[in-house]
Amino acid sequence: MHTPSEPIRHGTAAFRRTNLALFAAGFSTFGLLYCVQPLMPEFSRDYGINAASSALSLSLSTGVLAFAMLFMGGVSDAVGRKSVMVASLLSSSLLVLASTMVQQWPLLLALRMLLGFTLSGVPVVAMTYLAEEVHHDSIGLGMGLYISGNAIGGMSGRLIAGVLTDWFGWRVGMGAVGAVGLVACLLFWRSLPPSRHFVPRPFHVRSLLGRFAGLFRDAGLPWLFAEGFLLLGAFVTVYNYLGYRLLAAPYRLSQTAVGLVFGIYLIGTFSSTWMGHLAGRLGRRKVLWSAFALMLAGVALTAAAPLPLILLGIVAITFGFFGGHSIVSSWVGRRAGAAKAQGSSVYLFSYYMGSSIAGASGGLFYASYGWNGVVGFVGALVLAGLLVAWRLYRLPPLVNVATLPQPTSRGAMP
Repeated sequence: MHTPSEPIRHGTAAFRRTNLALFAAGFSTFGLLYCVQPLMPEFSRDYGINAASSALSLSLSTGVLAFAMLFMGGVSDAVGRKSVMVASLLSSSLLVLASTMVQQWPLLLALRMLLGFTLSGVPVVAMTYLAEEVHHDSIGLGMGLYISGNAIGGMSGRLIAGVLTDWFGWRVGMGAVGAVGLVACLLFWRSLPPSRHFVPRPFHVRSLLGRFAGLFRDAGLPWLFAEGFLLLGAFVTVYNYLGYRLLAAPYRLSQTAVGLVFGIYLIGTFSSTWMGHLAGRLGRRKVLWSAFALMLAGVALTAAAPLPLILLGIVAITFGFFGGHSIVSSWVGRRAGAAKAQGSSVYLFSYYMGSSIAGASGGLFYASYGWNGVVGFVGALVLAGLLVAWRLYRLPPLVNVATLPQPTSRGAMP
């Protein structure tokens, strides 16, 4: 039984409502953001652009998203968590619908950049809401379930857009994703419990910058931010150019078949929850390295020629990515202490800059060296992540964010 003054714990109705709402938010956010990924070859054909230019439809969105999230946490500190997330989901769904009506490539990119701004109100604020409202014993599971929604949304956005593109064209495929986003927004608004532990703070730039600076005096948070960059940078690069490889000889798969490959995302719904819960029991430092090791093995498998081995490699990359993201994102919330919103903002800034910078850079490697170039580039990112995980393993198990109020002993890093 949950009372309003207590943190939300798993097994309660409030926990189920929270996870339903945040599942819908993650589903909508990642569907709207990543629905362009299987459409990139279509953009290349329609607009006469190369793979690297087509990837800007995602990289520009994630780049703007990264910068906007640095400030959106502070806005939610002043305005409230739920209202910011509702406005973000509604405006983003409408922008995706508007994108189906434009004929010029620069205008489509402008709308995708604006989408990055409007979407920034969900990821950082959702992480902060969970850190504030959910009991520390349940936050690993709660974050894992939220990221499961991200996984299913990312998969569904790609799958819906890819399959409908084969039958009706990419505009219908993208429009269907926008319509689903509106439904998810309504479900989120109706389901999310109001904040019980939110304390409003005025939006002051100087104090906000001070809280950001405090994060970098911590022994572990900068390394966690680096892990976010490497995780999403590697993952997005693989999926950005996978469609080009599978549509070409010798595979020559259809858009529908390539869209179905994105069904591998469903593995993330299991790995994020399972690895997040496992890290809560055994300690994040003891589990994180395994996510990167699995991704590295998967990257090596994609270099093989047989299609089944390529798909097995994508499974391993996807499993490791979602598990690693679940661990790192919940770790940031625990370690940032009173600056949870700012910790989440900087982590997600790094995370989406990885998508923007590495996702676009991977196109240069693909253009110059084909898929082997992508494998080498992504392999280097994942290996760096594995080395950082080893550095995090050696950290002493305590929170120490200078100049910031400290959490209770319950909130110490495991």
